[in-house]
Amino acid sequence: MSMWTDALAVNPMIAILRGLQPDRSIDVADVLVEAGFRIIEVPLNSPDALSSIRQISKKYRGRVVVGAGTVLTPEQVTAVVDAGGQIIVAPNMDPEVGARAIELGAEWCPGVLTPTEAFAALRLGASILKIFPAELAPPAAIKAMRAVLPKSAIVAAVGGITPETMAPYFSAGSESFGLGSALFKPDYSLEGLSQRAKAFVQAYAMLENP
Repeated sequence: MSMWTDALAVNPMIAILRGLQPDRSIDVADVLVEAGFRIIEVPLNSPDALSSIRQISKKYRGRVVVGAGTVLTPEQVTAVVDAGGQIIVAPNMDPEVGARAIELGAEWCPGVLTPTEAFAALRLGASILKIFPAELAPPAAIKAMRAVLPKSAIVAAVGGITPETMAPYFSAGSESFGLGSALFKPDYSLEGLSQRAKAFVQAYAMLENP
């Protein structure tokens, strides 16, 4: 079992750390890992995101899948992988970004919102279909898309997800979730982050074992 497969099996939720400062990266990652997270994304529009990715990757190599979000160019993919990143998350479905990620052995998670984009992404080798923004794709839309997608496709709802709103998306076929400001903001205390992280982990566990 690969580390990616193992991470998805343990906890398929993706912690999105937009705005993370490098000097807090290890402390924040420690809290998330202790709460049960195994996939961490640092968007590239965060301060010196590559430094944060490098630090987290170094400490948690072999235990946590870390990478970048808001990856828009092949050159950024290369920089992320060089920093130790293993997952490339994008808000859009750019074939050139996907090709570079796959070439370098990273997991590619493009943003899609239609069946056309979803099937194109899968054909190009996407690891996860990031339904973004989820506010524009209610559970009913995901259920309809899920009905025609391959059973092996992994769907992640991203955008406005809270512990309270996961259930209908999960029932509709979203196995994964990208968690943004409801989990992390730069000004959240570590204690507050811990409480939010545990709330998400507990909510997801209840979905799997009602």
